[in-house]
Amino acid sequence: MSLILASGSPRRRELLSLITTDFTVKVSNAEEKTGEGLSPAETVEALAEIKGEAVFSLYPNDTVIASDTVVSIGGKILGKPHSPEEAFLMLSSLSGKTHTVYTGVYIKNASSKTVFSERTEVTFYELSGEEINGYIKTGEPFDKAGAYGIQGPGAVLVKCISGDYYNVMGFPIGRINRELKKFSI
Repeated sequence: MSLILASGSPRRRELLSLITTDFTVKVSNAEEKTGEGLSPAETVEALAEIKGEAVFSLYPNDTVIASDTVVSIGGKILGKPHSPEEAFLMLSSLSGKTHTVYTGVYIKNASSKTVFSERTEVTFYELSGEEINGYIKTGEPFDKAGAYGIQGPGAVLVKCISGDYYNVMGFPIGRINRELKKFSI
C-alpha cells in the first residue's frame, strides 16, 4: 500500500514531502462541480472528495490524499482568475479587507476515510491600482484561488493572518500530518 497525492500542484507536493517523500502523484481528471447553496467549507470538502474519489477508484489498495482551496469574502467564493481583468477585480475586492481561505482535504484507503476543512483569516493592505497591476504582471495570480499566492510575490499584499499559514498555500500540513497518522502512514 502506498500514498498517492491526487494533485498536480507543486506546492502541495513540496508540503507533503515535509512529512514523507514516499508518495506518488496522480492528477485527478474529475469534473470539479458541486451543488448550489454550499458554504465555502462544504464546497472545498466536496471538491476534495470528488478529486480524491476519482483517483481512489483507480488505486483502491492505496491511500489517496486530495485537497481543494477557495478564497471567500462577503459570502462570495473566489476561484482562480481567467483574465487580468478578473484578477484585478478579485484583488481589488480583497484590498484593505479580511477574507477567509478554506482548504478541504480528503484522505481514504480501503479501511478508513476522512474529509475535513481548515480555515484561515487573511487581511490585505490597502492596494493601489498600480500595485495590483504590478502584481498581475508577475503572472502569479492565474493559478491561485483569490488571485494571489502568499508564498510568492503576493506575500507583500498580506498585512496579517490568523490561522494556518500552510492552509493559505492550499495544504494545511500540520492537520494533514495528524490525520495521516490515523491511517498508519
